[in-house]
Order: sequence, then C-alpha cells, then structure tokens
Amino acid sequence: MDFGDLSSNIALTLAKDLKKNPIQIANDIKETLKLPQGLIEEVTVTPPGFLNFKIGQNYYYQTLAQILSDKNFGRGITGKGKKANVEFVSANPTGPLTVGHGRQAVLGDCIARILQWNSYDVTKEYYYNNAGRQMRILGQSVEARYFNTELPSDGYQGDYIIDIAKLIRSEKGDNIEHGDSIFQKKAEEIIFEDIKKSLEKLSIHHDVFSNEQTFYDNGSIDQTISDLKNKDLIYEADGATWLKTTAIGMDENRVLIKSTGEPTYRLPDIAYHRNKLERDFNFIVDIFGADHMGTYPDILAALNALDYDTENIRVLIHQFVTLIKGGEKVKMSTRKADFITLEKLTKEIGADVVRYFFIMRGMNSHLNFDLDLAADQSEKNPVYYLQYAYARICNIIKHGESKGISYQSDYDAKLLNHPVEIRLLKKLDQFPIIIENSLQSLEPQTIANYLQDTANCFHKFYSECHVITDDIDLSNARIALVSATQTVLANGLDLLGISAPEKM
Repeated sequence: MDFGDLSSNIALTLAKDLKKNPIQIANDIKETLKLPQGLIEEVTVTPPGFLNFKIGQNYYYQTLAQILSDKNFGRGITGKGKKANVEFVSANPTGPLTVGHGRQAVLGDCIARILQWNSYDVTKEYYYNNAGRQMRILGQSVEARYFNTELPSDGYQGDYIIDIAKLIRSEKGDNIEHGDSIFQKKAEEIIFEDIKKSLEKLSIHHDVFSNEQTFYDNGSIDQTISDLKNKDLIYEADGATWLKTTAIGMDENRVLIKSTGEPTYRLPDIAYHRNKLERDFNFIVDIFGADHMGTYPDILAALNALDYDTENIRVLIHQFVTLIKGGEKVKMSTRKADFITLEKLTKEIGADVVRYFFIMRGMNSHLNFDLDLAADQSEKNPVYYLQYAYARICNIIKHGESKGISYQSDYDAKLLNHPVEIRLLKKLDQFPIIIENSLQSLEPQTIANYLQDTANCFHKFYSECHVITDDIDLSNARIALVSATQTVLANGLDLLGISAPEKM
C-alpha cells in the first residue's frame, strides 16, 4: 500500500468527536484542501483513514538546484548569536584514555560540530578532578615505583607508572624525599599531555581545560559551602557535612564532605557548574558516562536551590563500551592497566573507523565494538561503505571531465525520472531535516544512519544508471545529481569528523 511521501492521521483523531467514519472525514478534507500548485502531485485516502500526499518531482528538482548553489546545504541558524558550552571526556589524569572515554570523546566532538553547524559559538571544555583521593593514590603509586617499594593496596599499575618514575629520576636523580608533591604533579602533567595527544589523533581539540583544584584555590568551594549554609541546605551528622537534597526534591540527603574531611565530587561539581553558568552560555551540554547517572540530578537540584536557572543545561548519559573480538568479549581491568587504550585502538584501525563505530549506536544503548568488523577494509565495514560512495563520486566526476562532461548550471533536471534517481533526490532533500533532528536530540547516530541510507541510495543509482553516456543532456543531468550527492555526503561526514577521501 502506497502512503505517499507524507501522511496524516488527522481524520482518525477527529472521528470520535465528529462521530463520523474516518475515511469519510479524510475524503471531505481531501475535497476542501487548497494546496500550493506544483508542490503536491496527488492526494489519496487509505484505510483506516489516512490522508496521503505525494510530492511532485518539481519540488525535488528545486532541492537539487538549491544543493548545487549552496555548498553549505543543510546549515542552520538556530544558534546564531548564541553561545554553547560542551563538556566532554573529563577523565581524571590517572592513566591513558580507555575505549569508554573514547566513546564520550567522539560523541562530545560530534555534538559540538552539530551545534557549530547550526551557528552556535561553541566552547569545547574538559574538566577533571585533581584534588582528591584518586590523584593522591596516583602520586603514591609513582612514588612507590621511584623508591622501588610496594605499591599501595589500591595503587595504579602498568608500565606508564614505571615510565613516569624513571622520568622523574632522570630529571631529579635521587634527591627526592618521601611524600614530595612532585610525584603527583609530574604524573598529572605527563598523563594529561598523553590524553591530549590521544584526542588529537582523533581530531578532537578542547578550547578550555578546567580542574577541581582551581576552585579550591580561588575560593569558589568555600563560597559554595557558605551560600548553601545561608539557604539552610547544609547540616552536620556523623562527622560529615550533608546536603539537604530531600529539601530540594531528591529521595535522600547526600554527603558533601566525608568524615575524613575529604569532599565528595558533588561539592566541586556544584562550584564548577556555577562558574559555567556565570560565563553567560545560552546552552550548556554535559556528557557523562552511565556511572554518573545517580549524581548529576543532585548537582542540578543544588544549583536551582542557589537560584540558578538550569533550564538550558542538557545532561547526556552514554552507556558503556564492550570490545568484541572473534565473537568473544575482550576482558580488561583499568586498575591493573590491562586494557586496550584509545590511542592503541586508533593506531590499529584508524581514526575514521574509531569515530564512526563510537557513534553508530545511540548513546543510550550499550555499544559492542566489533574489532574484527572495524579492521575489515571492505564494504562490509560501514565506514568504508560510506567513503567508497564518496570516492566513487569523485571518480565519476573526474571521468566525466576527461570526456568533456562536467556540471553545467543549465542541466535539464526533468531528465532525472528513473525511480532510483527520484529515490536519491528524496534522500538528499531530507538532509536539513536530519540536521534539525540531530540538533534536537543531540544524537550523532541520526546523521550516521542517514549517511548510510544516502550511500545505499547512491550505490543503487550507480548500479542502475550510467552517468556518462552518449546522451550529453542526460549525462549533464546525472552529473548534477552526483555533484549534489557529493555535497551532502561531504557535509555529513564533516559533521561526524570523518574524512571524505577522493581515492580509495
């Protein structure tokens, strides 16, 4: 049954109130509709009462002309004059980035690109905790390797800890005493540089780096405690300092400062988000792993209680990543440093593949990263399937030029009437809608799925329609369609941070 290009259930929703058969209502609406001439080719009614609209081919020919005249086809203006902040990765510098961090890194970068494509002035930010227990244990682990003593019971293992200790010894010799702050400071510095390099290999760059210690040093933490006290939202119990989260809509109160005197992450996170809100961003995006599911609502509730407007803060949670090889789960342990680093993964299978695989599933879904498929350099690999489409287009255009055929603005679009040509035109027309949908959902997978569909439509067109033929007029029209497809694929790949190779 053909439901056309657009379908409406308005007759079904009106049937109860009007006490009429929905098919009759749909037919009545059809008879009274006044539609733009040339836009809708046909209106039909199908059971149980759908109104179906078939868009005329002239509309798609107009879209084709629009794409060919605008290399930025699909770019939006929703964020014009607005500032956005996207915080992502934000891994503490206790070791190399893992594949879990990689998923968040690519998601965050793609979301920033989507916002930029829609005219937002985007700040990409990385925040990390460097004033707590994890960092102290890191320093103690390096110190143990430096003095060749036993690691702390929950210390960090791995060759990178040994390498840091060796570097400190090469620079400072044997002149360092137990408990010196250099162990933690040097480890943080070295690991953070390694993190930056790993991200750069995926073409990911942050504009701002913020850290927890800064907010202790500038008094923001103390000010936050004072402001919460003034709101009667803090109390002492069992030697700890508690936040009255039950008073601001949460299920139970939360510890802000432990009985040991060490703050939980909630306290610096509240101070940090106050800082972000005071920087006058119109839109703030926080991207966290599933392990943050239980903490971010407390942060937002506390900010609201401190009279901050959190309406424009969007918190995105992504699920975990499991590496699969030979159909089996790859077992890893972060604490024991027994894991595949993001840098190693990128080196082995390439940045384009890593980026695509991290966003090929929705962020709410657990991601099984198939290493065998990722390493496959055939069209079975969805990244290569996309890039083959783009490279094939470049080859067609080059072949056409060798035959004296190139895009001409006076092409006859009406010659594009083969079903696979119309199907491809319809798919290209969807690109701005896909971009708008991805902006609303902040889900890069939307674009990835669309690009796969577009590549599929193009490959189908290529297999059924010869582009360069003895018919010059038809060749010119098809070169126009191919060129438009090139623009859309290039824009879509750029939004995902994936290269568009002219040769493969």
